[in-house]
Amino acid sequence: MRLWSVHPRYLDRQGLTACWREGLLAQKVLTGTTRGYRNHPQLERFRVPPPATDPPWPPGAPITTYLHGVVDEAAARGYAYDRTKILAAPDGALRLEVTTGRLRHEWWHLREKLRARSPDVLARWRDVAVPQAHPLLVVVPGPVARWEVLQDAVGA
Repeated sequence: MRLWSVHPRYLDRQGLTACWREGLLAQKVLTGTTRGYRNHPQLERFRVPPPATDPPWPPGAPITTYLHGVVDEAAARGYAYDRTKILAAPDGALRLEVTTGRLRHEWWHLREKLRARSPDVLARWRDVAVPQAHPLLVVVPGPVARWEVLQDAVGA
C-alpha cells in the first residue's frame, strides 16, 4: 500500500491511479467496512485521534481529506475519478504532520519508480530537491517514520 506524502502532482499516471485505489482501500479499512489490511503500517498516520473539538472529526476524516487531494489532482489532469466514492467532504482545517525525513525518503523512492517507468515525468521534476507535501500534510523536522520500511540507504 502506497499512500504518498508527496503532493500528488509529482505522481505519474500509474502512481496517481494506484494511490487512488489504495486510498479507497485504506478508507474502507479505516472506517471498518473491510477486515483486510487492518495492521498495514501505512495506515498508522491516518489513525490519529480526533481533537477535542465540537464537533469532532467524523470517522475516517484524515483519509477522506487525503483522498480529496488525490482526486483534485486527477481532475486537474482531466481524469475522471469518481469523487462520490469518498465517504465525506474534505475537512479544510485538518492537517497531519509529515517529517522531512519521510518526505526525503519518499522523494527518493518515487524518483526511482519514475526513472524506471516514466522518465518524462522524472525529467519534469529534475530540479526539485525537496517536493511539496500532500495538501493534508504539514512538514515538520524529523526522521523517517518508525513504521516505514527503508530500502537501501537513502540518507534518511
